[in-house]
Amino acid sequence: MRIALFSDVYKPVVNGVVNHVALLKRYFEQWGEQVWLFVPGQSNVTENEANVVRLPGIPIADTGYHLSVTLDQRARNILKQADVIHVHHPFLSGSFGLNAARKYELPLVFTNHTRYDLYVQQYLPLIPEALSDTALQAFFRVFSQRCSAFIAPSQGIADVMRDEWGVQGQVAVIPNGVELDDFYNAAPTKTRQDLGIPGDRVVGVFVGRMSGEKDVDRLLGIFAVLAQEEPRLHLLLVGGGPELEDYRALAQDLDMADCVTLTGPVPYAQIPGYLRLADFFISASVSEVHPLTFIEAAATGLPAVGIDSPGVADMIVDDETGFVAGDSDLSFGLRVLRLAQDGDLRARMGKAAKKHSHNYAAHTNAREVLNLYQSLSK
Repeated sequence: MRIALFSDVYKPVVNGVVNHVALLKRYFEQWGEQVWLFVPGQSNVTENEANVVRLPGIPIADTGYHLSVTLDQRARNILKQADVIHVHHPFLSGSFGLNAARKYELPLVFTNHTRYDLYVQQYLPLIPEALSDTALQAFFRVFSQRCSAFIAPSQGIADVMRDEWGVQGQVAVIPNGVELDDFYNAAPTKTRQDLGIPGDRVVGVFVGRMSGEKDVDRLLGIFAVLAQEEPRLHLLLVGGGPELEDYRALAQDLDMADCVTLTGPVPYAQIPGYLRLADFFISASVSEVHPLTFIEAAATGLPAVGIDSPGVADMIVDDETGFVAGDSDLSFGLRVLRLAQDGDLRARMGKAAKKHSHNYAAHTNAREVLNLYQSLSK
């Protein structure tokens, strides 16, 4: 097949969508499909990857995203020959994919990676400021009518799309995948000593963007209380983002300097090694769609604690691979304490989590997506 992928952002930016798109492209190419990836902006990037088409664009502040207003002739020539278009963001690159699908009469697939209903404030200016919840519902209702199929990475998000956003038509539940071997066989990137973490600590790790939608400030506040109850607890926060320094300051204000470590930005290839340093994975975010970090942690053999919400509740088998807490600090904190204080429980849940992660292999995801393309092009 001749496949056109559209994404708002790509390498060298590091995030879950970039990783997912890169894996799809790589597997499709290995299987003999013709794949092009269209990305707004970043024309100054030295491209080491074939068939990545950088569209002329204007940087949006320091977000790593660009605003493009037109497809160049090369892009149009490629799209004329495509069999299917797959967009991974609805507003920027998605508009190009939508227009091209309509112009060249091609099936259009959209994968929803984001809780746009929860992210409106966080994603400005990437989402128009006037896009209220009502407008968002209206947008997706129309957008879905123009798509041949939607992909929801989890059943919980599929339900949100249908019931709250008004999405109509085919919604295929296809979980995003992870290169599991990278995590099964990972060696520590650093030692606890390198990071200043005492060897006797019970380490909870969060990996993700240091920004408001991840609720890192809530996580810090909960840990400040828990550390008084269980002095061995230590929180390892891995990742960069616009609020990283704010979180460093908050940790100081909460008198948590001895029980919190913030690494700052870490290359994706080193994430498995950082996970190896921890005893369990933890997240207070309720805005996830299909958090790959939960899968990556599970593949590393870590149990997880998360809050009951679409996406997260699909990732954790409650009381088996970890705990799904109610959306209250007390419920969340009690489960963290139970996991922190029971090494046998952590070992048992970690083993179950690693087994459960087998369901999320990247090649399985890519094959299901390709099968969907083929069903639409018949």
